[in-house]
Amino acid sequence: MRTLRHEATVPLTAAGRRFDQSLAEMFPDYSRSRLTAWVKEGKVLLDGAPVAPRHLLRGGETVVLEAELAPEVDAQPEDIALNIVHEDDDLMVVDKPVGLVVHPGAGNPAGTMLNALLHHAPSLAELPRAGIVHRLDKDTAGLMVVAKSIAAQTALVGMLSRHDVHRQYEAVVLGTMVAGGTVDEAIGRHQHDRLKQGVRDVEMGGKEAVTHYRVRERFRAHSVIQCNLETGRTHQIRVHMAHIGHPLVGDQLYGNGLRLPRGASQELIDALRGFRRQALHAEKLAFEHPITGEYLEFNSPRPADQEELIEALRADTVLNPIED
Repeated sequence: MRTLRHEATVPLTAAGRRFDQSLAEMFPDYSRSRLTAWVKEGKVLLDGAPVAPRHLLRGGETVVLEAELAPEVDAQPEDIALNIVHEDDDLMVVDKPVGLVVHPGAGNPAGTMLNALLHHAPSLAELPRAGIVHRLDKDTAGLMVVAKSIAAQTALVGMLSRHDVHRQYEAVVLGTMVAGGTVDEAIGRHQHDRLKQGVRDVEMGGKEAVTHYRVRERFRAHSVIQCNLETGRTHQIRVHMAHIGHPLVGDQLYGNGLRLPRGASQELIDALRGFRRQALHAEKLAFEHPITGEYLEFNSPRPADQEELIEALRADTVLNPIED
């Protein structure tokens, strides 16, 4: 357990403002919710005395913050291999494989990426969710950024909410798409199935969700598309593509079952029947380093199973050309 101690002077420009509001500006490494909790616990003193978060400042006071970073995560470290493509003092970028759950939950109490992160860097136990700031579904492969410091985590959460992190995906979908476009439809919990998300009006609990997509390759009954996210809602690409009539190949939750093109080769039939996950890959991640400001860009190679699926679709198209 690590002890923090910071001392600062309230700027004169903060006169008349609430204590918790100014604290968030004076100590930007910590989230406002964390600072407010420390104030309520008496771990942040103003001129040597505890005050309420809403206390109005006059400017010029001395602030002393002294708190212990208690463990935020009670999961156990596990020696699970991680493909770390970048790491520094403040963050790491991990290329997550298919089948690895990101965070412990119902049905997956252990064996997750979070458990692996705690083994790799035990200090992550001091950070909420062990530094995880966004997620990928269990059966989606690809790139994720993980914070290693409080400052980086606070900054990355803000960057994600402002859409300052570029996330690019490749998906294989049902149907021959003729052009790209944008799906701007709010997403929320499905009305009847708690395991699913769905397109829902904001008035009904939906949250803004925007997916841009363009066609990379077209086949007789399938397409390979590139998706770029403005927002990061749960199952966003899967929900949006199903909504416009092009669910992802292999998507057991949002798809409509196996569909085989007429006259499909045995190779293609085997490839489609054998692909039992959503055909989605987080292939690119780009952002400015939250501490140094350096521009970082990472690319993940296409997973072998998705490569084999696309090769089978290409081979089928050679035998059965698309009629435009």
